[in-house]
Amino acid sequence: MSVRRLLPIATPGISNRQHLTCLYKCGDQCAAPVPNASGNPYFGDVATEISRRGALKAAGVVALAVGATQVLPATVAAQGSLGAGALGSTGGGTLDTGFIPVAPNTADAVVVPAGYSSHVVIRWGDPVIPGAPAFDFENQTAAAQSLQYGYNCDLAVLYPMDDRDNRFLLIVNHEYTTEPTMFRGYDSAAPTREQVETAWAAHGMTVVELTSRAGDGGLDPVMGSYNRRITATTPFELRGPAVGPLTRTTADPTGTRVLGTLNNCAGGHTPWGTVLSGEENFNQYFGTTGSVTDPARVEALRRYGVSVRESGRKWERFDSRFDLAAEPNEVNRFGYIVEVDPWNPDSTPVKHSALGRFKHEGGTVHVTADGTVVIYSGDDERFDYLYKFVSSRKMVPGRDAAARAQNMRILDEGTLYVATFTGNSPESEIDGTGTLPSDGAFDGTGGWIPLMTVDSAGNAVSHVTGMTAEQVAVYTRMAGDAVGATKMDRPEDVEPSPTTGKVYMALTNNTARTVGQVDEANPRHNNKHGQVVEITDDHAGTTFGWNLLLVCGDPAAADTYFGGFDKSKVSPISCPDNVAFDPAGGLWVSTDGNALGFNDGLYSVATEGPNRGETKLFLTVPIGAETCGPLLFADRAIVNVQHPGEKDGASIENPASHWPDGGTSQPRPSTVVAWRDGFTGGTGSLSGGSLPMGSLGS
Repeated sequence: MSVRRLLPIATPGISNRQHLTCLYKCGDQCAAPVPNASGNPYFGDVATEISRRGALKAAGVVALAVGATQVLPATVAAQGSLGAGALGSTGGGTLDTGFIPVAPNTADAVVVPAGYSSHVVIRWGDPVIPGAPAFDFENQTAAAQSLQYGYNCDLAVLYPMDDRDNRFLLIVNHEYTTEPTMFRGYDSAAPTREQVETAWAAHGMTVVELTSRAGDGGLDPVMGSYNRRITATTPFELRGPAVGPLTRTTADPTGTRVLGTLNNCAGGHTPWGTVLSGEENFNQYFGTTGSVTDPARVEALRRYGVSVRESGRKWERFDSRFDLAAEPNEVNRFGYIVEVDPWNPDSTPVKHSALGRFKHEGGTVHVTADGTVVIYSGDDERFDYLYKFVSSRKMVPGRDAAARAQNMRILDEGTLYVATFTGNSPESEIDGTGTLPSDGAFDGTGGWIPLMTVDSAGNAVSHVTGMTAEQVAVYTRMAGDAVGATKMDRPEDVEPSPTTGKVYMALTNNTARTVGQVDEANPRHNNKHGQVVEITDDHAGTTFGWNLLLVCGDPAAADTYFGGFDKSKVSPISCPDNVAFDPAGGLWVSTDGNALGFNDGLYSVATEGPNRGETKLFLTVPIGAETCGPLLFADRAIVNVQHPGEKDGASIENPASHWPDGGTSQPRPSTVVAWRDGFTGGTGSLSGGSLPMGSLGS
C-alpha cells in the first residue's frame, strides 16, 4: 500500500505562502528580523522605562465541535491515493476514518474523497443583518459590508439552538483583508476612505443563524435574531491587569473601552456558551508618518513586530488611533483573547488581559475534574512561546443566568504560565537534520513558569523580576524572555483532546532556525515543513511530558517522522496550522503554506493504537487558499476556505481562482459544509444526537 501522487512533490526552500498573503496577513513579518532577540541585556529596563514614560504621557491625556469522521467539506469528489488496505483504520477514536485519501493536487476546488457532497454555506459579502444589500463586488461600501459576511474567515464555532429544531449558531472570525483582491483599482499608496472603512467592516467576527436543510446535509443562513457583525469599530471592554497607564488614550482615559478587534485568527469555545477569539498579527495595522524616537518604546514595538514607519494599509491617515506618534498606547489595546457571547447580540465583547498580550493563534479550553478552567494559546511567531492560563475560580455547571454570570468572570482570575521544553536525548544527537535520536523518539519533559496571578479582588501580582503585573500583561513576550521560555517554531493552534486530555500543538515552520539553534522539540534547521507536538499535561499543575507526533514533510524524505507509522502509507503534509478533534477524539490537522507544491488541506491523524501516526489527506482547498476552522461531527463537517486566489501576479482583471462561484467570477472567502452521501439532515445530526449549548469540544 503506497501513496499515489497526482503531482510531484516540490521542495522549495520556503513555504508555498504567497508574498501577497504575507503582506496582508501579517505585514510580511517573516521578511523582517526575528522579533525575539531575548538575551538583550536591557529588556527589563525597557519594560520599566516604557511604563514610567507611558504613565507620564497618559497623565497628560473568544465549537462546539471538532472534527468529524468521514465528513469533510467537498465541492469536487476525487479518487483516493491510498490502497484499500487503509480502509477501516481509525484516527484515535471509535469512529471510522476509512475514507480513501485524496491525492495532492492544484485544483481550483474543495476536493474530498468520492462519496461526499457539499455546498457553500455563506460567502464574503452575503447578507447577515436585516436590511443588508446583496453583494456587489463593483460597488462596495462600508455601510453595506457592516451588514454582510466579513472577509477572510478563520475560526468557526457551531452551537445548536436548543429552542429551535434544526437551527444552529455559526460564529466565525474574519482575520484580515486583502485590499488588492477586494477593490478594483486599489492603490496601496493612496487608498480611499471608503476602501479603508470597508476593510474595517470586513474585519472582526460574524454570528449568523443556520438552518438544516431537509433531504441532505446542507446548512443555509437565516436572518435570525442572533445575527451580528463585530468589526474594527465595535466597542469592546478591556479587562484585567493591563488596564492602567499603558492602555489609556486620548479618547479613553480609563483604558478600558477599545474600538474593535483585529486579525482574529483561531480561537475556541467555552462550556458556558461563549466564543474565544485570538487577536494575532495586530502589529501590521499601526504606523506613523511622525516620529517615535524613544529607544525603550521602539524596542518594545520591535519585540511585537511593529515598525515605526508608515503602515502598508495607511489606516493611520484616516484614524489617528492607528498613528503610533499620535496615540502611543492604542497598540497596547490589541493582542488579547477576546470573549464574545453569541447568545446576547447586545452584549459588549471582552478582551481578557489576564491571558497575556501576544499574537494569539487561538485560545482553547480544558476543564479539570474539579472545575478548573485551563486555556492554552500559542504565540504565532518564529521563536516564540506556548502559554496557558489556569483559573482560580471554578466553573459552575448549568446554563441559567446565575451560572453564566459566574462563568463569564472565570478568565479574570488565575495564573498565566509560559512553557519550557527539555529533551530526553543528548544534545549531540540533535544535529539539525531531523534524524531520530538513539531512543527512537523526539521527546522529553517540560515545565510551566508562572508570569502573573490575578486574585478574586482583581489584584495582580507579577512573578517576573523587574516587571510589574501591568507590564507582564502588556509586554507578555518580554516576560517570557525574562524567565527563559523555550523558543518554538511558530506555535499556532493548541487543542486539548476531549477524550484523552492530551494537548496537541501545531508548529507551522521556521526557516530562520539555524543548526546552532536546534533542540529536541525543534529538531530541524531551516524548518520549512513544521511539526505537531503531543503534550501530556498536568493541566492545573506545572509539569508535562511531550513528544513529536509528526515531523512533517515529504514521507520519502529522511527528516520526516509519522509517529512510527510506515511512511510509505501516509499522505505528505507540510505546514500544520489548525488542529481539531472529532467526537470520538480523532485528531485532524489543517495546513497553511504547504511547502510541497500542492494545495493546502485537512488531514486525519491517528494518535492511539497500532496506526498511531497514520496521516491521511481528506480534503484540499482551492488555488491560493488556506484551510481554516475545521469543525468535524459524526454527520457533518464545516471548513472555512480563506484567501482563495491569493497568488502573486494575480489581479482582479486576471484572477488566479474563480472559486466558489465559477465562470469569470472573483474569488470569495467562504464557509463550506459537507456530508457523507446518503445523510439527510434533520434534528440530532451533530454527533448523532442533540448537543446542548455549551457542550465542551475542542
